[in-house]
Amino acid sequence: MSRRVVVTGLGAVTPCGLDVGATWAAMCAGRSGVSTITRFDASALPVRIAAEVRQFDAEQRLGRKTARRMDRFTQFAAVAAYEAMQHAGLTVGGPPNPRLGVYLGTGIGGLGEVEEGTRVFDREGYKGMSPFFIPRALTNMAAGHVAMAVGAQGPSLCVSTACATGNHMIGEAARAIRAGDADVIIAGGSEAALSAVAVAGFLVMKALSRRNDDPTTASRPFDADRDGFVMGEGAGVLILEALEHARARGAQIFAEIVGYGLTNDAHHDTAPAPGGAGAVRCMRMALAGSGLTPEDIDYINAHGTSTPYNDSAETEAIKTVFGAHAARLAVSSTKSVTGHLLGAAGGVEAVATVLALHSGIVPPTANYRTPDPACDLDYVVEGARLARPRAALSNAFGFGGANATLAFRRFEEG
Repeated sequence: MSRRVVVTGLGAVTPCGLDVGATWAAMCAGRSGVSTITRFDASALPVRIAAEVRQFDAEQRLGRKTARRMDRFTQFAAVAAYEAMQHAGLTVGGPPNPRLGVYLGTGIGGLGEVEEGTRVFDREGYKGMSPFFIPRALTNMAAGHVAMAVGAQGPSLCVSTACATGNHMIGEAARAIRAGDADVIIAGGSEAALSAVAVAGFLVMKALSRRNDDPTTASRPFDADRDGFVMGEGAGVLILEALEHARARGAQIFAEIVGYGLTNDAHHDTAPAPGGAGAVRCMRMALAGSGLTPEDIDYINAHGTSTPYNDSAETEAIKTVFGAHAARLAVSSTKSVTGHLLGAAGGVEAVATVLALHSGIVPPTANYRTPDPACDLDYVVEGARLARPRAALSNAFGFGGANATLAFRRFEEG
């Protein structure tokens, strides 16, 4: 069995907004969600900026009893998933459904819970620890909580592939629907690992921007003066659905997912392979399974982290895959405004890619000031562009060499 898979709902919680509408408006306006860190005292750190989700009231959104059983990454995932369900016209809290699945991943998971639990144990011993410590820390509990809330008794999966997590979850969900294992899957990624320990860890790797005095322009993908990524948090979720199931219930269709590639660099802990070789194989795999040619692609939502090596390697990979057509592609990185959401990045950027196809508007790469000879594609630097792309790729590349590319196209009957 091989069924067409479409996108019928979108959900997001990001530093740019607490829902899809606010997030998309900020992306199109190039309005940054990066600011000075408030979640902890960062005054002693050389990096004091991050892309925080602000004004998020989990108790108000989820109820006090439910919220306190969840780590922040699970709260984000749940809110984004419920928005996506409602967007798709599906009932949250409906009867148990063995044809409904949940594929929600995270790169790091409940790191804050682990840190706090360690402090409590050191201070008070085991008697001071919360009975929710383990459930809040486990990476699969975002999928678990959402499944319980919506009655999803079908396939459930949580993978953790660093910054490629969201794309892997969406790609694997599409595979499961095509195979007939489910009719609908809630798919995406979530992350809430902003803590002193996490920031310090990326800091000593020399991965983070140090533009503390100018946070809103610190994330500048493909710019010659880029000096690292800005760590962020959030969640992005898609409702994937078998086409015939969506048609039968009269659902609105926003795009079709037609291809998925996944490879590994097998090269280095954190650095991309020379020439972006793993990304090349990944994009080619996504195209090969999609029925699209390179010339059919009009837009790429790039991984575009704002790190020196990643951006130049991804640029080279795109030129290798697309040849002369690379110069005609619109390529943008929405991390320029959201920061790098780690395990949530792929989910949020898939939302952006679907909206670009549905609305005909390509979001810009914000904060681009100085051209880099090694990054010489069309990065949509002049602002949002009315381009009406027919088909698009969304790239996500993670530590450990994990690569995942999704291929979407505008939905057409037939």
